[in-house]
Amino acid sequence: MELTVDYKTILSKLDWYVFFGILVLTLASVIYGQLLKKRNTSDNKEIRFLELLLMGRQLTLPMFVATLVATWYGGIFGVTKIAFEQGIFNFVTQGFFWYISYILFAFFIVHKVAKYKAVTLPDLIEQMFGRRAGKLSAVFNFFNVLPIAYVISLGLLIQALFGISFLQGMIIGVTIVVLYTLYGGFRAIVFSDIIQFFVMCLGVFLILVFSYKLFGGISFLKANLPAAHFTLTGGESIATTLVWGFIALSTLVDPNFYQRVFAAKSSKIAKRGILVSTIIWILFDICTTTGAMYARAVIPEAASDKAYLIYALQILPNGIRGLVLAGILATILSTLDSYLFIAGTTVSFDMMPKKYRGKIYMHKLGIIAVGIIAVVMGVVFDGNIKAVWKTLGSYSASCLLLPVLYGYIFPGKIKDRQFVFASILGIITVSIWRNISLPGFWQNVDELYMGIVATSLGLASYGLIYKYFKKQKKNHEFHEKTRRKT
Repeated sequence: MELTVDYKTILSKLDWYVFFGILVLTLASVIYGQLLKKRNTSDNKEIRFLELLLMGRQLTLPMFVATLVATWYGGIFGVTKIAFEQGIFNFVTQGFFWYISYILFAFFIVHKVAKYKAVTLPDLIEQMFGRRAGKLSAVFNFFNVLPIAYVISLGLLIQALFGISFLQGMIIGVTIVVLYTLYGGFRAIVFSDIIQFFVMCLGVFLILVFSYKLFGGISFLKANLPAAHFTLTGGESIATTLVWGFIALSTLVDPNFYQRVFAAKSSKIAKRGILVSTIIWILFDICTTTGAMYARAVIPEAASDKAYLIYALQILPNGIRGLVLAGILATILSTLDSYLFIAGTTVSFDMMPKKYRGKIYMHKLGIIAVGIIAVVMGVVFDGNIKAVWKTLGSYSASCLLLPVLYGYIFPGKIKDRQFVFASILGIITVSIWRNISLPGFWQNVDELYMGIVATSLGLASYGLIYKYFKKQKKNHEFHEKTRRKT
């Protein structure tokens, strides 16, 4: 029987005071950021639009770290669900693999993108490969940053706290985030992230501290958890585990990373910021993974997607519960607003005709549209955050990652049409593989692997195919010319 909790009886008045006090502080930080901007208002439309999208490329190291770290953990109910069900498998698949990607980004990509002075990831790809590649990557970008998982997380939290339906929770949460994002642009996101960064880190740390204090350390967990919770694969096959490694590499084409790099004062700040953030992420992942494992050991009958929240509220004292609750909310909001903003930017800047670029009203309409789509898709995925990550991550990692990486390694060698050909071949392969019935061994081959193979073959074979059709065209023109003469 699933454990249910009446949150109204658990939370004290002090908890609610702390919770709403932190929300007020976050709102105050957004307003403060806007006041700073008004002191530096410009009549130049390009400068104003650059301020809207990238805060005028003025991110300092502390701001860079705070906004990057805060942005990365909106799916907290997703990672704690995996840790609850499969233990340290979560740290491997949602942590270790990603750290490798962060370090690769810091050392091998930051300095490469700095010279382009791009505004968005599709803008960068267009400069690197061509117009068609830019437009196709904008489509990938849109689905990659569509904040479905974070809308689901917010809906689950609001549903749990206020006893309303999951759909109502998503609608209310998204409406609030859309409003303050429309108000302040990227600057509002950065300044709210500063508060959310401190609250979310303190929150998950306190859950771990009180867990250790109440129940003891590793011996308690080993005595009360399945043995598979302490294996790297968590009961999954190695092939399935490695799929998450390839999905983690999608960080190398993640628009949130690029946006912050583009917004940093210098490439040196961006590089240092990513490395500092990685250290903080490691500590954060240790806290969330271990905390969710404590939840499984103490309340194994709880629903896995809400167990971490239920457990935290049961073990924490008055006041601290409110702080941790605000920390969990901050974790979700800090990612949701960033993804919502970038998805809106993708619609209004990258996918629209050039005559609409730079129009602030188009950007606002884009954000509203994305919010509506994300809520609808949250219902379609039925609240399954892991399925969202797996589905969208497979397309991004298999169809966009390799062409971009090859472009970094062999600058100028990948052509516009070649990029598009390889990516579309990857899309088709992943889609077919997901939806056909496969025999025997092939059932265990993930669609992501097939997408990577197809994209690689597309890049390698394009030259031969292009030469073949070019030769056929020349032969046709020659025969036509000969026929006319005769």
